[in-house]
Amino acid sequence: MTTIDDVRPVARTASQVSLDVVLGPMKSGKSLTLISMLSPLQFTRVRHRVYQSERHVRDTGVTSRSGGELATTKVASLRAALDEQLDVVAVDEVHMFGLDDIRVVEQLLRRGTRVVLAGIDLDHRGELFATVRALLELGPDTVSYRRAVCDQCRDFSATHTQVLRAGEPFLEHLGGSEALPDDGTFTYEARCRSCFVRPGAGTASATTRG
Repeated sequence: MTTIDDVRPVARTASQVSLDVVLGPMKSGKSLTLISMLSPLQFTRVRHRVYQSERHVRDTGVTSRSGGELATTKVASLRAALDEQLDVVAVDEVHMFGLDDIRVVEQLLRRGTRVVLAGIDLDHRGELFATVRALLELGPDTVSYRRAVCDQCRDFSATHTQVLRAGEPFLEHLGGSEALPDDGTFTYEARCRSCFVRPGAGTASATTRG
């Protein structure tokens, strides 16, 4: 795996850069991984920037529950990354971006920019986010899957993010895989495959475990 120490502020070809992806449910340590990879860059001459979607209003930057924070630039589109000459572009909560932004990622790689992205892979119905699917189709150099402690059974095997509205699983189909607003309307739980409630399944047994 290419480490952040391998990045230097020099011109590189597409074959010399990497696309690194960190995926997993809520509370799985994705932000901590991103912080540990990128925080050393603030002390170097490596030109870098960390982006978040402006739809992400919970935090002002990349914040880990275990401590640590990265300053971010909030944007409506990743096209802003094409306006600068950057050695490293990082994206937090990549699932909140759209398919056009994945095309921007491809452009960045072609012009020699290393790209590091983190986000949730499965949506509230247990389906792969369309954005994440398109990202994986780019053929990442590394894909790291993180797991969390299930908020129901407390097993360290959570692979899904259960979205709750008024305490009940929200399972409505929204016409395409898209991220829900992060504005307090919904709450979220990390859940294992057994505790995760899928569309068409009963909710009583899963929501009363723990």
